Amino acid sequence: MVFTIHSFAAIAATIVLPRLASAAPALIRNNTACRVLPGDADWPQDEEWETLNRTVGGRLIRGAPLAETPCYSSNFSATSEGCFTIQREWASLAPFIADPVNVMARIALNNTCSPFLAANAGATCSLGNMATYAINVSDAESAAAGVEFAHRHNMRLVVKNTGHDHLGRASGRGALALWTHHLKEKTLVDYRSSNYTGPALRLGAGVQVRELYEFAGSNGLRAAGGSCPTVGAAGGFTQGSGHGPLSSAYGLGADNTLEFDVVTMDGQYRTVSPEKDADLYWALSGGGAGNWAVVLSVTVRAHQDGPVAGARFSFSRNQLNPQVYWNAVEAWFKHVATLNAIPGFRSFARVDRTGFSLDMATLPDGSVTDIQTALAPFHSTLTSLNISLSRNESVLHPSYLAHFDDYGSNGAETRNITIGSRLIPRDLVQDAETLPPITETLRSIVDESTAGDPLLVILSNNVSHINFDNAVNPAWRSSLFLINMCLYSDEKSPWSKLQSDLAEVNTWQDRLRLVTPGGGSYGSESTFDNQFWKSEYYGSAYDRLLKVKHEYDPNFLLWNQPAVGSDLFTLQDDGRLCTA
Repeated sequence: MVFTIHSFAAIAATIVLPRLASAAPALIRNNTACRVLPGDADWPQDEEWETLNRTVGGRLIRGAPLAETPCYSSNFSATSEGCFTIQREWASLAPFIADPVNVMARIALNNTCSPFLAANAGATCSLGNMATYAINVSDAESAAAGVEFAHRHNMRLVVKNTGHDHLGRASGRGALALWTHHLKEKTLVDYRSSNYTGPALRLGAGVQVRELYEFAGSNGLRAAGGSCPTVGAAGGFTQGSGHGPLSSAYGLGADNTLEFDVVTMDGQYRTVSPEKDADLYWALSGGGAGNWAVVLSVTVRAHQDGPVAGARFSFSRNQLNPQVYWNAVEAWFKHVATLNAIPGFRSFARVDRTGFSLDMATLPDGSVTDIQTALAPFHSTLTSLNISLSRNESVLHPSYLAHFDDYGSNGAETRNITIGSRLIPRDLVQDAETLPPITETLRSIVDESTAGDPLLVILSNNVSHINFDNAVNPAWRSSLFLINMCLYSDEKSPWSKLQSDLAEVNTWQDRLRLVTPGGGSYGSESTFDNQFWKSEYYGSAYDRLLKVKHEYDPNFLLWNQPAVGSDLFTLQDDGRLCTA
């Protein structure tokens, strides 16, 4: 018996496997250079799926769009309370996190089953680019069974934790998903190795950032994690590098890894570290998400907890001369260089058409006086520009968790955005000749775009002092800050609007690239179709990463875009993955 996620949670109803052949009368004999899709003659038979389900202890789940039952079924409609409920929950990400195949990235879903479009004439619902089946992974054996099944049947294989990913890398038409979200183990470890001796945390792949912080805090510790509480702490966040409020103090997420428990694409369970399978450990630590192995757990460094000073302030652009406003923004860029000289200081600021806000400044083990003193020169600059603050506060929290809970994810909308990024080199900001063109480019993006209301997020993550051997893009080490360029979309936006937004953000990345030579991008917060993805997302680590990919996954069972080696395959118009 194979369950849908809803019946799986309740263990309530028997679900009969669909006869896929009857849904596609003309079976296709698949070219072996391509992965199979439902409807192909080579697609696994119902009996084979049933056997897999028994092998994994009844934990096989048939994928279904979240809006299918409440908005498109015969018993419900777009005007039903169930459809209104899923609409209200949509932006919270909770439905996507609790589901084995649905992901938050709209560009990956193609609007194939939107609850907001169900009332439109001719609206339809299909699984689209989401995985056809998923295994609720409970241990290494169930993960290995999924790996073996996908390999034997020439299927796409994806790994899904929370699905909190702007690139939709846990999606794939016709794929089998390995859903690691329920691996919630949290263990305090007295870690000893030639590279590190001290407190550490062993985290199951399903542990999320807020859960990590709470567990660490209960043991008098802190650990590096993301800014959004629902991000998976041990999944794509760490594998993609991973920045957060403690990055300036302790490095990126990838800088804090000690070892991984994984199932590799030969079905083997391994513990990889700098001492064992060191090349795979290196790749997993910053070399990109969902492309190397099925991560079951990660062990990370932990750090002594203590008070954390925080600050936030903002000013409105209303009634300000545009040049004065952008002079203030440029002054902030300059001041970040001063702030980055303060050990552990990290800032999260936003710039848009309405004004400027420092949403979260973090200074571990600092005082209110320390953080006020650090920000005072910039406040003086604002005064000289006749700019008044509409909000200005600083506070000392007794622990990192208290600090995080106060500032949280800053109310950030993470689902309905198209995002591009640029790591801005430190030396360009500190040069009086190279900074103005950067500011002018950003001004034109924010003030002149006709695609919507752009948002710039400026994140200072001073990781120049970190010198661990991992696959983190070297551009992180030489950057002063990361700029995310975000374009919001309405839930009712048609597919054509999402495509045009993607093209617009790519032009922003192109324009910023011209004035920031030597920079890079954060691959987890960028476009999937950036033509310079190899050099900008991976930098000089790319060639070595490709060798690791060929060694541990020579058949490219794991594939996503823009992962290392992804250009060796191409997606056809029907979503079929084939060799290039």
